[in-house]
Parts: sequence; structure tokens; C-alpha cells
Amino acid sequence: MNKVVERFLRYARIDTESDPESESCPSTKKQMNLGKVLVEELKEIGMKDVSMDANGYVMATLPANTNRDIKPIGFIAHMDTSPDMSGKDVKPQFVENYDGKDIVLNKEKNIVMSLKDFPDLRDYVGETLITTDGTTLLGADNKAGIAEIVTAMENLIAHPELEHGEIKIAFTPDEEIGRGADRFDVDKFNAAFAYTIDGGPLGELEYENFNAASAKITIQGRNVHPGSAKNKMINSLLIAMELHSMLPVAERPEYTYAYEGFFHLMQISGGVEETKMQYIIRDHSRELFEKKKQVLTQAVDFLNTKHGQRIELKLEDSYYNMKEKIEPVMEIVDLAQRAMEEVGVTPLISPVRGGTDGARLSYMGLPCPNIFAGGHNYHGKFEYVPVKSMEKAVDVILKIVELHSK
Repeated sequence: MNKVVERFLRYARIDTESDPESESCPSTKKQMNLGKVLVEELKEIGMKDVSMDANGYVMATLPANTNRDIKPIGFIAHMDTSPDMSGKDVKPQFVENYDGKDIVLNKEKNIVMSLKDFPDLRDYVGETLITTDGTTLLGADNKAGIAEIVTAMENLIAHPELEHGEIKIAFTPDEEIGRGADRFDVDKFNAAFAYTIDGGPLGELEYENFNAASAKITIQGRNVHPGSAKNKMINSLLIAMELHSMLPVAERPEYTYAYEGFFHLMQISGGVEETKMQYIIRDHSRELFEKKKQVLTQAVDFLNTKHGQRIELKLEDSYYNMKEKIEPVMEIVDLAQRAMEEVGVTPLISPVRGGTDGARLSYMGLPCPNIFAGGHNYHGKFEYVPVKSMEKAVDVILKIVELHSK
């Protein structure tokens, strides 16, 4: 079996789901089960300085095999899978020589991945796809990226005639819950720049992402029996509805695309006495991002004046658009673009409607664009990855190393 496929299948079967409610690092100890496997494997293939720290960060070095002065380069992927759907007991399935029709993922449960819902399938007619069995996510986000990096390193070790400088690799925990870079030791990693292999379909190359913030809102009401509630009851649910109605309808995720930002109501729960709401705020423009935060703050201030200081708002920035840090070193994006072209991949440069470890790392002094891992429909039961896309990701990593060394 193809090495990158064999690795991916082995990693995918290890449950590494992260937990946003946990305050530990990593948020789930089971992520370190994959970390331990990777440490041993990296040592076996010949990587040096292999380590996993107490927080679950795996790092390793491929020493330079030339005396020429070549800046160290890095490749990064994350070990955790999204808590949006179970990553336990993943059972990958192969669809060989895909015929362009709907794919039955689970006959017993009547779970079908249809062309109508997922037209991108047409791009892979004749190829081999790896899918879920319809009961879990697959984990190509980001275990495909890990498999691609490890396979590329093994290839370089097996071919010492391919001249290269020092190469650093790292596998992080908790990316899916926004903490992947929290305890990343940039000084220890010691690369001039890096790439996260954490994008989606074949050809994705991204150096722009959302500016991001989270908002936690608590509304205190006053519960009185409805039969005697006149001029006494204050219904926190109705204040929550009023607050939500004050935010622009057109700036919800379901009405935006490309560079357009949004307010996204993630969760609401409560009753008359107390209601809690959680929002995420996103925009590629730093100016519009700040305005969105101001809109929410002003709405809360207005309702506090109206209802008597009953709303508490906790607003925190999560990460910023890495474009600010990448533009001064655009040659690293050009390098990835040229590498793709030289291995027959058409670069698809687009903004990330989300965030990556690379965004945080770029602000920590490690410029870090994002490259495709090859998968589709991440975080759910319709996730799949074409084998050829994974192979091409390996080719791109090797070509980046080659071009950088030249």
C-alpha cells in the first residue's frame, strides 16, 4: 500500500478529538496517544531531536545535508480532530475508480453522499477516494497532513542526494478548538518560516484568514409567576431576542462568502431568569472587524440602559489575519505557488474563511501560510480525501524543499 495512505489510515484510527470545555493542554490526553506513535515513527525513519513535551507538542529535525547557508524551513500539522463529530472508531472506506455517482457510505443507516449535495465529487471521477462509514468524521483534517509530512521526510532521508537545508516539523494539539499555537515554542522550532499542511482540496494555498473574536453574553432576568407578572417580570429570553435582532441580518454566515465577515450565534440557552449566548465575530478586514465588535458592544450598552444593566458581555480577540505578517515575506507564498505548478497542481489562492495555527504562529514570529492536505467536507460524516491529492501534497512538500535549497 502507498506509504502516505497506510500512515493516514493508521493515524485516523486513533481517537484524538479535542474538548473545548477542558482547560488542560492538551485538552484531551488521548491526543498524546497519537503523539507517542509519531515520536517512535519519526525516530525509526531517522529524524533527529524528536520530542513530545508535556503539553503534547511533537517536534523533530531533519539536519541539513549541505554546507551551504540555507535558512531552516518548517512544516506543521495538527493531531486533534474536531469535536463537531465523533472521531472514535473511525472506519475508513475505499471507493476505487470512482464512477461519478452517489456514494453509499452506510447501507444499513441509509447514509448517502450525493452529487447533488457535494458536486465537487465530479472532479475525482476515476480516482480512489477514502471516505467515512457514515458514523464518524474521517480525520483527514489534519491526519492527512501529518501523513504527508512524515512521508515527505522519509523520502528525503531515503534520498540523501537531494540537497537541502535544515528542516523542522511539528505536530500540535488542540488546533480545532483554537489553541493549537498557545504553547508552541517558536524558539525551539527555530525555522525562518513554515507551512501548515492543513488546507482543503487539491491546490489550496492560503495566506489570508479572518480576524476573529468570541463573545460570551449573560442576561439576567426576573422570574415571576405569569399570573402576577405585570410590571414585575423581566424575561431574559426576550432581551436575548432583542439583542440578536439588533445585529445586521445580512452579516450572518449563511449570507456571506469570500472576504465578507459575519456575526455567528453559536449557542443560546436559558429561561426567564437567565439566558446565555455565545457569538463568534469574523472579518478579513481589521477595520471592519473592529467595527463589528463595536456594533455588538453598542447594542449591549443600549439594552443595558433600556433594561437596567442586566447584560454582561465578555468579548475577547482570538486571532488576526496573517496577511499583515505574510505580505512582507511574500516570497514564501511565491515559493509554494511555484512548487505546486512544477508538480502539476494548479494553485488555488483564496482567503481562509476560518483560522489556522499558521495565523497565530505568524504573529508569534513564524510566518506560516497554509497548504492543502487534500480533504473535503471536514468535521462531518461526509468527509473524504482523494488518494491522488495526498500524493500530490507529498510532492509539493518535496518540491518546496528542493526549490528553497536552490
